[in-house]
Amino acid sequence: MEFFAISLLNGVSYGLLLFMLSSGLTLIFSMMGVLNFAHASFYMLGAYFSYTLTGWLGFWAALVLAPVGVGIFGALFERYVLRRVHQYGHVAELLITFGMSYIMLELVQLVWGRSSVDYRVPAALDGPLFTLYGTQFPMYRAFMMAVALSMLAALWLLLTRSRVGMVIQAALTHPHMVEALGHNVPRVFMLVFGGGCALAGLAGVIGGNAFVTEPGMAAAVGGIIFVVVVVGGMGSLGGAFLASLLIGVLQTFAVAVDVSIQSALHSVGMSVTTETFGYALLKLKVSQVAPILPYLLLVLMLIFRPKGLLGTRED
Repeated sequence: MEFFAISLLNGVSYGLLLFMLSSGLTLIFSMMGVLNFAHASFYMLGAYFSYTLTGWLGFWAALVLAPVGVGIFGALFERYVLRRVHQYGHVAELLITFGMSYIMLELVQLVWGRSSVDYRVPAALDGPLFTLYGTQFPMYRAFMMAVALSMLAALWLLLTRSRVGMVIQAALTHPHMVEALGHNVPRVFMLVFGGGCALAGLAGVIGGNAFVTEPGMAAAVGGIIFVVVVVGGMGSLGGAFLASLLIGVLQTFAVAVDVSIQSALHSVGMSVTTETFGYALLKLKVSQVAPILPYLLLVLMLIFRPKGLLGTRED
């Protein structure tokens, strides 16, 4: 029971961080049809901005200002770079965001160096929140979960219960009608892209000190973000939330299981032999294959349900 409860809490907190990361990418794709390959780099930028601002103004100011700075940078990128290639289709957009991810990586290394920086959890949130079965649950992980859930509620209210959300959604499906009503559609798209990047920056502020802030942090989460978006359903915010929790819990439990694949299969009543799967594969521990489980889930989802859990779009 102790193993299940602690692993579940850790898995949910990790899954909510994945949702914070993937929500911005989902928002951009659902509203603009742009698959932003540089999204993880904006996450990295948020962590580094927060590290610098924390040294100057403190963590709480950085929590607000760093995402705003990343959002402004993202909006300027959409206005002066991405918009110029939009007419050439998805391939051009993908390639230019791919190139931008490497430019941002080099800029980060030039400004902050190639090694990790000392970005720490604020003192007010450093410590256990409660003790469960003799294991302490960190206060900062609970803070991460609260921020992620607050962000989900705010996005839902913005997109479904506000005039701004109605304009944003109408601009995607009926841009000429929205322009006829006096709204600046290119500006709407610029603000949506900037808002999605700001969400990635917020995830960087929260996740940068919980894990490690280094130039390789974007590459470490870049793949998993796209897994979440595809498994949840391209453009579905609710799907991204469910997929984030599913992948977070799945990977956390897998990392904590220190038994071989053969033993794990036997424990659930499946009898396998080395002739069926191979000796080397069966002797691998579940924790060793944990990093590939999200990508295995991605492959299975694309085979059996290409639209994802809650997806409706086909492009």
